[in-house]
Amino acid sequence: MVSTKDIFKFSGVTVIAACAVFVSTLFLNFNIDLKGIEGQIADIPTRALYDALVMSGKVVSAVSGGCLVLTSAVMLCFYIGHYIDAHRKELGVLKALGYTNLRIARGFWVFGLSVFAGAAVGYAAAHCLMPWFYEAQCDGLPKFGADFHFELMFFLVILPTAVFALFSVIYGCIRLRAPVLVLINGKADGRAKPCRSDKERPFLSDLRRSVVRSRKSLVFFIGFAAFCFSAMVQMAFAVDGLASELMSYMMLGIGLTLAFVTLFIAVETVVRSNAKTISIMGAFGYSRGDCSSAVLSGYRPAALTGFVIGTFYQHILLKIAVNVIFSDIEGLPDLDFNFAVLGIAAAAFAVFYEVIMYVYARKIGRLSVKEVLSDSV
Repeated sequence: MVSTKDIFKFSGVTVIAACAVFVSTLFLNFNIDLKGIEGQIADIPTRALYDALVMSGKVVSAVSGGCLVLTSAVMLCFYIGHYIDAHRKELGVLKALGYTNLRIARGFWVFGLSVFAGAAVGYAAAHCLMPWFYEAQCDGLPKFGADFHFELMFFLVILPTAVFALFSVIYGCIRLRAPVLVLINGKADGRAKPCRSDKERPFLSDLRRSVVRSRKSLVFFIGFAAFCFSAMVQMAFAVDGLASELMSYMMLGIGLTLAFVTLFIAVETVVRSNAKTISIMGAFGYSRGDCSSAVLSGYRPAALTGFVIGTFYQHILLKIAVNVIFSDIEGLPDLDFNFAVLGIAAAAFAVFYEVIMYVYARKIGRLSVKEVLSDSV
């Protein structure tokens, strides 16, 4: 029932899980090994650095790992819902033949493999980077090496896979509770929702609002992509003097990866789900600019909001790190808001966002009625 192609569509969950496990493995493994040299620390300045590193490892793992796990759960729900919407007729026939919701949803456990793939890659990548990470973090402390801890592999790879597999089955059962006839007819629900659009509003403006309302979860994804870009890119430059170059490169790489993957998935889904509307508009003489504006422009406020939230988030997080976690460490530079970095990050994100929109605007221009209708048969 679930093909390899369907599992491949969950690659966004894989990437986010990989980033979460990568960061958590580095800091938690370092914290466990750091405990082994606690008895070697006698002087007060080194003890302050030791306590600050332990606390920062816990905070980074909780904040970044928790945020990415929550995003993975939201994205998994989105994909499972999208899968059920795309296979409503087949699933309705199975229910008509006597299959229960649980029996059908049991097959959704395979979607947990996307989490396993990401967690395994993130865990392995973290262990590959550990020698350089330990060397950068141990500046001012007695040197020690990285050890393997099975409990970390269990809690970061095995347990999340089992939890997300079970979560996929439970969420699938919930989404499959629709009546059989509703599933077979291919309708999202049994009742038609009243249209609240303004009759005096121009068609393109009304269509833009309708596209955004029809896929509210994509608003979150696009906002999250902007948030990751804004927070991680600005933080990578702002930690100069507070952390190592390796830490800056890690932040920059993770931020760009999350932003690109999340934005790509969201925009691809928007275009694919509105392919028929776009092709019919083209057949009636609407230009490529009109079509792309109606389908894609409605998400710009979400991107702007995400970028602004990411800006404040990274500054507040660094302020907490300097004034609370590393407050006993002498010689740390003052952390003021860097407007130059903000300008660079905003310009880079504007280029990044508009390039992706331009690429998909060209893709929209190539859609034809014949091609879309032949794919839907």
